[in-house]
Amino acid sequence: MRNGIRHIVWDWNGTLLDDNHANLAAANHVCEMFGVPPMTLEDWRKIFRRPLVPFYEELLGRPLSDEEWQRLDAAYNSYYQRLLPSCRLADGAVDTLHQWRRAGGTQSLLSMAAHDHLVPVITEFGLVSHFTRVDGRQRTTDADSKAEYLAAHLDAQGIDPATVVLIGDIDDDAHAARMVGAKAVLVATGLMSRERLEATGHPVADSLTEAVQLVHG
Repeated sequence: MRNGIRHIVWDWNGTLLDDNHANLAAANHVCEMFGVPPMTLEDWRKIFRRPLVPFYEELLGRPLSDEEWQRLDAAYNSYYQRLLPSCRLADGAVDTLHQWRRAGGTQSLLSMAAHDHLVPVITEFGLVSHFTRVDGRQRTTDADSKAEYLAAHLDAQGIDPATVVLIGDIDDDAHAARMVGAKAVLVATGLMSRERLEATGHPVADSLTEAVQLVHG
């Protein structure tokens, strides 16, 4: 990547947080609710995408009413929250955050997880001091792509998108970066297969350490 990158926007789920097992278990809980066979992680990584409503409609094989979607969303989140204490930071996460700061870079965190659920978890892991800002999904909007959130996240900090790389684990992270004029590096350790990530045309790494090396590169 070309020089000039001074700020990393980190994704949380599947990137800094290793929570694949919790996401898969919550998704299979939803499948059971709607009479659909369970998935393997490989299955999930091949099909998961945003927006979520059409994704789940395809997975379940039929349209969802607003009431059904609300019930599905609540069930997924409740099941995931039960498993959250079993989730750990991704390999090398803390060292990578320290190294970027020591190199003189700044970093923030932007997640599509609900903001009021995100902040306590980040705090419990002792990561708040690493970030210039932490933002999660706000309940005041129905936006289901990170692009709108990323634009607001950078604007709130007065950061030029041309100096930014977003590190995430799904193609929506790449889309969001492209929409605001930032760069993206994707990690193949989360909720989307390497093949699908490579199809975005953005660099793909197998670890957080490698992802930051690509930023430096």
